[in-house]
Amino acid sequence: MVYIPRALIDEMVRHALAERPNEACGMVAGIRNRATKVYPATNADPSPVRYLMEPRDQLRIMRDIEERGWELLGIFHSHTHTAAYPSQTDVSLAYYPDALYIIISLADENHPVVRAFHIVDGQITEEPIEEPPDN
Repeated sequence: MVYIPRALIDEMVRHALAERPNEACGMVAGIRNRATKVYPATNADPSPVRYLMEPRDQLRIMRDIEERGWELLGIFHSHTHTAAYPSQTDVSLAYYPDALYIIISLADENHPVVRAFHIVDGQITEEPIEEPPDN
């Protein structure tokens, strides 16, 4: 289970909607299984079917995460016309086995769907997303 506050989910969805018709991308920082911050990034290869995170954005984000003592919890991107499920391209490019791959489907842009997955050695396992419990 991963805990992502509604405000952070909404931020990812806003970024995905703003980048249409191309895929959006970014990173999510966290502590253990709790998201702390969303980092929208630039898609260096603007396309409705793929993304390539801009390397300078990726470096800036990773430095900020490290300076704050957080972890890379996940990498997010949008699917503009397909379901929130990893494509074969997503699986083949899943280089971070410890990170979640968070996919935002805009197939129905009035009702975006956000799902999270672990992708390890080509195997896909869904990780349920929950709102964090009140502390």
